[in-house]
Amino acid sequence: MFRAIVSSPDDFVNRVLAARGGRREQLVQILRQVQEHTHWLPRPVLARIAAGVGLTPAIVEGVASFYRFLHLEPVGRVHLLWSDSVTDRLQGSRVLAHELCRRLGVEPGQVSSDGLVSVGFTSCTGLPDQGPALLVNHHQVLTRMDHERVARLADLLRAQVPPAEWPAEWQRVDDSVQRADVLLGSLPLQGSAIRATLARGAEATLAEIIASHLRGRGGAGFATGTKWTLARASPLPPGGTRFVVCNADEGEPGTFKDRVLLARRAHTLVEGMTVAARLLGARQGYIYLRGEYRWMLESLEAVLARRRASGLLGARILGVTGFDFDLEIHLGAGAYVCGEESALIESLEGKRGVPRIRPPYPVEQGYLGQPTIVNNVETFCAAAHIAERGGAWWAATGTPDSSGTKIHSVSGDVERPGVYEFPFGVTVGEILAAAGATRTQAVQVGGPSGICLAGPEFGRRIGFEDVPTAGAFTVFDATRDMFEVARGYAHFFAHESCGFCTPCRVGTELIVRRMDKLAAGFGSGFDEAELRELEALLHGATHCGLGASAANPLRDTLARFPQAYQRRIVQPRFVPAFDLDAELEPARRVTGRDDAAAHLERLG
Repeated sequence: MFRAIVSSPDDFVNRVLAARGGRREQLVQILRQVQEHTHWLPRPVLARIAAGVGLTPAIVEGVASFYRFLHLEPVGRVHLLWSDSVTDRLQGSRVLAHELCRRLGVEPGQVSSDGLVSVGFTSCTGLPDQGPALLVNHHQVLTRMDHERVARLADLLRAQVPPAEWPAEWQRVDDSVQRADVLLGSLPLQGSAIRATLARGAEATLAEIIASHLRGRGGAGFATGTKWTLARASPLPPGGTRFVVCNADEGEPGTFKDRVLLARRAHTLVEGMTVAARLLGARQGYIYLRGEYRWMLESLEAVLARRRASGLLGARILGVTGFDFDLEIHLGAGAYVCGEESALIESLEGKRGVPRIRPPYPVEQGYLGQPTIVNNVETFCAAAHIAERGGAWWAATGTPDSSGTKIHSVSGDVERPGVYEFPFGVTVGEILAAAGATRTQAVQVGGPSGICLAGPEFGRRIGFEDVPTAGAFTVFDATRDMFEVARGYAHFFAHESCGFCTPCRVGTELIVRRMDKLAAGFGSGFDEAELRELEALLHGATHCGLGASAANPLRDTLARFPQAYQRRIVQPRFVPAFDLDAELEPARRVTGRDDAAAHLERLG
């Protein structure tokens, strides 16, 4: 039987608070951990947590309300969230979700009358290569769902079989490594890069990072050596320390390469972070793990434990006095914007994940006001190999402006979805050929915040000097409607806006409304003009880069697939988003008139 919600959770809340030291910056972790026990967060529970961390209940509730995976209203004891990414939609996730709801007799977003189950949607689970996928209680994942599995799942839920006893095959997550190079083809590093750093010295190793021309793999491409140099040079307040933070919050739909690195190369990741700590003199680090990857937490904690036992993490690493560095895993709670480094730091401090105004930059005043570097999983893995083998070795691969290799998360209309590691400079067409793509109409490179390319552009090269990417590579064949692809991305950005600035909060919603209007058959030339104005507004007026990129799919599809919009424009004049004549019918009946459509006649 499923565990019932406890009637008086104070004892459990007290234990969580004690384990977390009652620290304000642990608030998001405390909320997540308590909710795993209570299923949702009633106000009395929030008040008890607030007292334990020294905050007002209003502040705590404000933080909880920011994150999608924290619930201020009841959810089912089994809470199911279907991935609603464009790729999962194309694989039939919405049809399957509604079929499950029908079998269970529950509406999407509602809780069943017995409190047993609730079914909803989440933006992306990081599993587009093996969807349709869904999350179970923000803890487990189910992959490759189909009609047969949905029918069986409904039976298991009605029989109240605990999720831990569901078929293991349903929870299988494959790494799907289709092409490996340096990062995926080498053995995990377990001390060799740290030893090389100690032998070479901190300054000389930092010089190797600079000489490698390594740039951040999160999309922006900032020079890693420059970032680390700035953090190293930033003054520390008395008793302060620098921090090393890994951004493992890959929330860009279509991206899953960090998921594979975390599964296969967690040792290399931690090795790279430890090297960075040695160069910066940092004593503490954090891995910010996206909430959708909660199912990976125990395996990552085991890696940290093994490294501590081997003297590769913790106090006196490899027996070196003064070389003290340890890591803690911070679990996200469902917020795409926390992929932006300053929003991530705010979340790490237990706050709402709203991007900061910069300057100051994190390398000057980051986590708790201390100098902080934030790099993603792939960047730290690359840095570990550079520390071991040298900057010239890394720089010899790729292009002059884009050194080394890049891992691509390939999904969509391809024969072989998965991760592909290529040297920078590879063409889009070469990746398509490797993945077995045919009749390709478009490729979304870098996720929805990246760039959408059409067939004539498949000769372009992946690299910061031509087509930069954070790692997503989503393929759409000739059967796909690129307007619907762009509309799906528009819904994603509107849902994920942090709400801080008006251009993003309102602009993304207005884009959705205009695109929904076109999809419903009420499009006009006026709507197309409005969409173009909104696209220009978002690119020039938002608070952070994520807001500015929210209109990228609209911009690219308007430019490359205008016919997808033109066939939805029914006339050049304005068309209301509803049937005005039908709305006037009751008034005509009351007055005894029968002149339908009279409001459309031109006045002489």
